[in-house]
Amino acid sequence: MTFPRRSLLALGLASLLAVSACDKLLPGKQVAYNAVDITGAGYGRTLSLPDAEGRTRSLADFNGKYVVVFFGYTQCPDVCPGTLAELAQVKKALGPDGDKVQGVFITVDPERDTPQVLKGYVTSFDPGFVALRGTPEQTAAIAKDFKVYYAKVPGKSEGSYSMDHTAGSYVFDTKGQVRLFTRYGGGAEALTSDLKQLIKAG
Repeated sequence: MTFPRRSLLALGLASLLAVSACDKLLPGKQVAYNAVDITGAGYGRTLSLPDAEGRTRSLADFNGKYVVVFFGYTQCPDVCPGTLAELAQVKKALGPDGDKVQGVFITVDPERDTPQVLKGYVTSFDPGFVALRGTPEQTAAIAKDFKVYYAKVPGKSEGSYSMDHTAGSYVFDTKGQVRLFTRYGGGAEALTSDLKQLIKAG
């Protein structure tokens, strides 16, 4: 799967963030994250979508946990399964603290990703992962709120298509505040390290 430059430009990280992923000075602490520190950004404030059971979920439902939000679709050949498998690996690497991490998968392909398909997909990686699915209008609104790019790409056969989308995850703290943006390909070890730092800081 290929990702156009505007996938990352849509995030607006360059204009919104004046800090690098390394050596951001926080009051009383020197923290070096592998991911991009976006503490204070306004992403995800309007997150409210139905889960696979039809219950409307928001970040408030996961208070007390470190929430990792990823946009994708179940027929994604590499990035999406790779990201979910990596997050499952991170939870295991954290040991008992892994229970403090909540994976949330938001589909950008509600046309094909039915609730049943989504539930089976995400729980195949971890039984605690949650999948959210909105209407096309809700999907567009939440993607805009997160500054996530996605688009339908026609396939070779009539009626077939794939989805081009931003490849990265948002990490929220236990109070529902966005803290990090981790790009695809960073690796489980890097995310594990970042989550350990967040958990240690409380």
